[in-house]
Amino acid sequence: MSHKIAKAQRKAARSGNEGRGRRGGWRGWLRSGSRGRLGVWVLLGVPVAALALWALTAVGGPSGGSAYAVGSPGPGSAAPPISLASSDGGTFDLAALADDTRVLLYFQEGLTCQPCWDQMVAIEQRRDEFDALGIDRVVSVTTDPLGLVKQKVRDDGIRTPVLSDPGAQVSDAYDARAYSMEWMSPMRNGHSFIVVENERILWRADYGGAPDYTMFLEVDTLLADLTAGLEGTT
Repeated sequence: MSHKIAKAQRKAARSGNEGRGRRGGWRGWLRSGSRGRLGVWVLLGVPVAALALWALTAVGGPSGGSAYAVGSPGPGSAAPPISLASSDGGTFDLAALADDTRVLLYFQEGLTCQPCWDQMVAIEQRRDEFDALGIDRVVSVTTDPLGLVKQKVRDDGIRTPVLSDPGAQVSDAYDARAYSMEWMSPMRNGHSFIVVENERILWRADYGGAPDYTMFLEVDTLLADLTAGLEGTT
């Protein structure tokens, strides 16, 4: 008889403990079985998934656009002077250009960014469409040393003059390094296009900054943005 009483007491104790577990707040709920644990993971997983989706779109995911910033100096401002050694062997002097010469300046990251050089090749392949917009010259600016720039344009077969700005004086005068990749800032230029005519800025688009950090732009997009930006300037 004492054995049966002891067994009944143990069973009653277990039942009491399980009841306290179910009534013991969220810890008891977690201990109550797999259904409770599944509910917790669902509740936690939904906001986490939503946060991940937001982060993807915030940094320019597959469906991200190509919106650009407009830095300073911007349209209507005087263009800072440029006199830099060029990959073509001469010196590019913005002030020495003939009147009404329209120049597209392309400030780019340089040797650490192959897509930036691919961008020049893509522009060269459709140079006639830039000519149709009144662009007389296209010139790129990077902070890399001249010797390395010359080697790079030879290797890639690039015809566009690339200016060497190792001290970044010109790049900083145009604030081009403000739109670089976040982990490189302020070391290198971003991905900025600026149209200058008669030493005044007509149009500017800085694609390289947050949130998209664009380092290659489809030429169709560049031409569309350039066309819209130059309307009424001729």
